Amino acid sequence: MSLVSLKNTITISMSVKDRHASADWYERILGFKTLYHADEAGWSEMQTNTEGVTLGFGEQIAPAPGNCVPVFGVDDLDAARAKMEQAGVKFDGETDVVEGMVKTATFYDPDGNAHMLAEDLTEGA
Repeated sequence: MSLVSLKNTITISMSVKDRHASADWYERILGFKTLYHADEAGWSEMQTNTEGVTLGFGEQIAPAPGNCVPVFGVDDLDAARAKMEQAGVKFDGETDVVEGMVKTATFYDPDGNAHMLAEDLTEGA
């Protein structure tokens, strides 16, 4: 039995220079659909052709290609984080909250690979 219960979704987070241009490219080249642009948060999200898998673009002045971070959806981030920390999982700083949108926390596997937990805070969660 796993320590925390993950949803059947995953978001692959990537840093890009221009979220809107990246979304246009992924639509044109791969046929992905733009779900939304959250300009106030510097974030855009696209639905891939794989059910439950989305791409998230975080806008950066100097993006780090190859630095993708899988983002696993959870119903209760605080509870999941507490269980994982009790099991010795290392987290990177405090939980980030964008009110009315999302709560995220970055954690590391034993090899130092970054992953995130995310709790959807929108009305439709």
